Amino acid sequence: MAKKKKIRDVVYGFVVLDEQECAIIDHPAFQRLRRIRQLSLTDMVYPGATHTRFEHSIGVLQMATDMFDCIVANNRQDLDEAYSLDDSGIRNARKTVRLAALLHDIGHAPFSHSGEDLMPLLPPDHRRYVEGANKRYEHEEYSIAIIKEVFRPLIEDHPLNRNFRIKAEDVTALLGDPSVRIDAPSLLWKELISGQIDADRADYLLRDSLHLGISYGLYDRSRLINCLTLGKSE
Repeated sequence: MAKKKKIRDVVYGFVVLDEQECAIIDHPAFQRLRRIRQLSLTDMVYPGATHTRFEHSIGVLQMATDMFDCIVANNRQDLDEAYSLDDSGIRNARKTVRLAALLHDIGHAPFSHSGEDLMPLLPPDHRRYVEGANKRYEHEEYSIAIIKEVFRPLIEDHPLNRNFRIKAEDVTALLGDPSVRIDAPSLLWKELISGQIDADRADYLLRDSLHLGISYGLYDRSRLINCLTLGKSE
């Protein structure tokens, strides 16, 4: 039986991690997130804002998992009929969502968003390049590249992946990787990672409010999670 570990999180309580997720967290590229503050220099004004991208990333994993589980519980028959997702497909999708959530911020630079103005300018052959616009690489692009180059072995070659056969591109697809053709079920789960009401926002609103000692980002997490469902449009 695969060994699991628990991390005590300030927002969710205990977060349970499997061996593969622990191996990813133990990697130096992930450990560097301990030294990147979530809100950059905000602690100069709000002294409590010393939380990091490390704890936020683990929090997003838990938030995304809770969102996923509730959607599945509320829409199990629809997922089977619309996407032919059996229990094996659901298990595979759940694991992919967890990996994408855990690694979504792996490309952040020092000083978090405040350092993005120092990122390299886009080359002329880049898809977002606009002449004279001085557009720069974004941390999401670094995250996608790091997952493919650095974390591919831990994703694809870890013994636990024998049960899933997940590829690095399955993970980056949920982060908006333009080089990956995404299928319909993955397009649905992508909303949990990089959508309008995603696990990233859902976590940092609560986490930032808690550490800053303010209330404007607080919301009823239990209600948000338990009311998640699929909508159909004609």
